[in-house]
Amino acid sequence: MNDHKVDSKQSWQATLWICFAAQICSAVSYSTILPFLPLYLRHLPTSSRWSITTLSGMVYSAQAFTMMFASPFWGALADRYGRKPMVVRAMLGGGISILLMGFVATAGQLIFLSGVQGLFSGVISAVTALVVSKVPRDKTGYAMGIIQLGLWGGVALGPLLGGLVTDLFGFRMTFIATALLLCASGASIWIAIDESFTPAGRHASGKQSFFRNWARIVSYPGLAATFIIRFLVSVGRTALSPVLPLFVQALRPGNPHTAGYTGLVLGLSSAASTIAAVYLGRLGDRVGHHRVALYSGIVTALFFFPQTFIERPWQLLVLYTITGAGIGGLTPSLSALLARLSKPSDAGSVYGIDNSITAGGRAGAPLIAALVAAWFGMRWVFAATGLVFVAATVMVAVCLSAEAMGRREGEAAEVIELEIAAGEQE
Repeated sequence: MNDHKVDSKQSWQATLWICFAAQICSAVSYSTILPFLPLYLRHLPTSSRWSITTLSGMVYSAQAFTMMFASPFWGALADRYGRKPMVVRAMLGGGISILLMGFVATAGQLIFLSGVQGLFSGVISAVTALVVSKVPRDKTGYAMGIIQLGLWGGVALGPLLGGLVTDLFGFRMTFIATALLLCASGASIWIAIDESFTPAGRHASGKQSFFRNWARIVSYPGLAATFIIRFLVSVGRTALSPVLPLFVQALRPGNPHTAGYTGLVLGLSSAASTIAAVYLGRLGDRVGHHRVALYSGIVTALFFFPQTFIERPWQLLVLYTITGAGIGGLTPSLSALLARLSKPSDAGSVYGIDNSITAGGRAGAPLIAALVAAWFGMRWVFAATGLVFVAATVMVAVCLSAEAMGRREGEAAEVIELEIAAGEQE
């Protein structure tokens, strides 16, 4: 079923592990600064009367909002001109914009550069498309688990390093170090990955417009439901971004090391996500990714609600770590389902659309969380997040049940085979 024409001397395992290493570095880079942007904003002057929580939501949302529009185009270009250039573009674009963030003079400038970053970054979808285009179909769960290992491993390490560097050297040095690491990761991909790319079928002809191509992909059986679930998971993962550092500060009043403890909370949660992603990604290849997604969603939803009522920092540490493990099971399972329900030559477009959808979730979630915090208090953001994961879990149970997935994978296979035949005739 793999109609993708890539002649490369590298094995798919070599490509996977090179991308894994680059994913760790990029995840460390982003997670070094992103958790502490609300604290960074406190040191920047602003002429507006908006609260720090609202400004924090605007910073996170600006990046996600611009990425939501840019990602599908980058994904389509990856299917036409190669996946490796898109990975390098994402890493270099992210590195340059983050470097400039370290030298802003106002909160407005930080929000603007966050939007610029969203236009040119998008590392996760670019790396995923590159890996999926080379990995055998029956190994997609394993490969997605490895990529999530790189992602969550970097996310686990990044906040710890970011908190330490910020406490010792200040915010500016954290931005500089982050930018250098991202640019180095992009250079390593350009040098180490061997991609002799030839577009397949309709991508080679260039006759199909971006919009028709996206409509064709979304029409694959089962993809639309999976995209909606991915959106909900993205909302749930991001909602606490502008609130968590401020909530930790409220739990530990007067403690000067808020950044360090916030990094510990995020780091342990990400470590749990890392372990869960590797084990459950491989398990999904054997028992079905829809089953893994269902039980992971149940765990995540159940353990978000108690966080509304915690009184001690250690309680947040334990419960947030458990929800991190649940999200770690959801993410690779849904990514693997996207690969199984589409064809390899569409990997760039599929994961570009996916990145756009998840970016849409990231764009709206911080603003909604900021409003919930302003109206009801920061604690109730945890309850709202739990409700989002309840909705995602219900959708998994209804739309991605064993019976539905068996039928949809069969329908998707028929559609893909017909398109491959049509592409060969062209």
